[in-house]
Amino acid sequence: MNFLSVENLSKRFGERSIFQNFTFGLNEGDKVALVARNGTGKSTLLKILAGVDSQDEGRVVFNKDITVGYLSQEHGLDEELTILENLFASGNAMIQAIRRYESILENGGDGDEMQKAIDLMDQHNAWDYESKARQILGKLNIHNLNRKVDRLSGGEKRRVALARVLISEPDLLFLDEPTNHLDLDMTEWLEDYLSRSRGTLLMVTHDRYFLEVVCNEILEIDHGQLYRYKGSFSYFLEKKAERDAEREANLDRARNLMRRELEWIRKSPKARTTKAKARVDRWDDVKAAASQRWDEDEMQLEINIERLGSKTVELHKVKKAWPEVRVLNGFDYVFQRGEKVGIAGRNGTGKTTFLNMITGKEQPDSGKITIGDTVVFGYYTQEGLAFTEQQRVIDIIRGIADFIPLAKGQKITAAQMLERFMFDRNQHQDFVYKLSGGERRRLHLLTILMKNPNFLILDEPTNDLDIYAMAALEDYLMQYPGCLLVVSHDRYFLDKVANHILVFQGEGEVKDIIGNYSEWRAQELVKQRAEKKEFTEPATTKATSAEKPKSLGKEKNEAAKLEKEISALEAEKANIESQLGDSGRMPLDQITVLSAKLGELISEIDSKTERWLELSESL
Repeated sequence: MNFLSVENLSKRFGERSIFQNFTFGLNEGDKVALVARNGTGKSTLLKILAGVDSQDEGRVVFNKDITVGYLSQEHGLDEELTILENLFASGNAMIQAIRRYESILENGGDGDEMQKAIDLMDQHNAWDYESKARQILGKLNIHNLNRKVDRLSGGEKRRVALARVLISEPDLLFLDEPTNHLDLDMTEWLEDYLSRSRGTLLMVTHDRYFLEVVCNEILEIDHGQLYRYKGSFSYFLEKKAERDAEREANLDRARNLMRRELEWIRKSPKARTTKAKARVDRWDDVKAAASQRWDEDEMQLEINIERLGSKTVELHKVKKAWPEVRVLNGFDYVFQRGEKVGIAGRNGTGKTTFLNMITGKEQPDSGKITIGDTVVFGYYTQEGLAFTEQQRVIDIIRGIADFIPLAKGQKITAAQMLERFMFDRNQHQDFVYKLSGGERRRLHLLTILMKNPNFLILDEPTNDLDIYAMAALEDYLMQYPGCLLVVSHDRYFLDKVANHILVFQGEGEVKDIIGNYSEWRAQELVKQRAEKKEFTEPATTKATSAEKPKSLGKEKNEAAKLEKEISALEAEKANIESQLGDSGRMPLDQITVLSAKLGELISEIDSKTERWLELSESL
């Protein structure tokens, strides 16, 4: 079933064309990622599709029977309302029943009020929906729903906005950088949630592992053209490389032809014959084809760094705690010259506080932090640049230096530096307010690197950067000769740039892991499975030899029974799906009944399958 049709969509900002004549569609079940460089219109396109912005030309047509959800980079919450009021703001009767029930749970109420709320939940069959909402809120670490939104941090607001759109369960979901402000556990949960979901999805994200697992199609905006790839992110990379190679080969052929034509034109009298005149007239076409520039605008990072001595940063018995969280509990660590350390851990465990203590923005409660005499910090914070919206891009860079030193004694101008960071000459005089989120991040990174730091600290540097800028940053950091300390929720990024990980586990405990994040995570999952198995086994391990076979026999019988039940449920599910697939003349009320039954079957199959897997592992 077609959910969305986009026809000849165009958008301009002033004299600048963002995109032109985009045409594509989305069908039920598609999970599509939108990939492009920063500033080429990814977020603008999502805003137009979600109805937040308008196109200059073209049409956007939705299937009238579907619901649509949208997560923007701005949270879009009403800051005067509580979390609960924002989450369940719909006038839908079921949503209102849930809101009343949740409100009584949060605020308390007498028995009669609770009974009325429960009866209302029963009346609207809202329990499954409420249970799923609770699961989403728990996974995103959203609690105390009576807090007003204006009291939340930026990351908390973003997570509430994500929870709201997931709880609403739209048929078609637009997500703009959904993993921003999620810790690694949350990102892995969301990845699993979306990959299992039957919904239709169009999203912008820079998380390459996330892209690989969740999406089955890629839409790429490249030099004003829209390309579609039916396959995973790795398939897209392969096909894009082939397309780029073919394009370069075509350009080489055109340039060779231009050289031959130019040689002939110079040697031959002009317009000597009709045939010769036609060949001269074709010269303009040949020249135009050969003169195409497919500049890939790769970010070039060649900043010089100050010399770093043998003593860098040392932490001795450092303790730090806030009223609500213990950050460090007597932490010892000595950074070695050239070391590259990644920091992982749940939100709220004190990762940013740790960075602030190293750079002197926060003081430890006890213990000592010593900094080497030659250390020059470069600290890239989540807050970004402190500038006014009316500053020009070139003025920000010139405010630091007119000339920037590179390796081997070379220097370049501020304008040349901007070009190396993928800001073309047309953007140098732009005001900051015209920049996209990713362009602002890139500009912030440039201002940090221009100061030639030899101890680089990056707090979530990948937020809003496109995958091309991230690849260039990764290459630079892998060769960076100074010390690197990086907090990131991007698993691919951590795997590439960090040679060991500090995992903030909460309650002041920090675990030092040798190796990359994915290796450690795989070990942790094996360990968790083993612990779960141990937890379910005490009754059988302590049982007598006569009881063991009896217990195993009972589990085998239960597993066999579940297999039959799951098979029957799957057959019933297939039958309903077949009826719904041929529902052209079916009454609407019958479609509604079948759809509800299908949802119940899927839930029951999932529950029984999970129990069957537990039994299989135990047996």
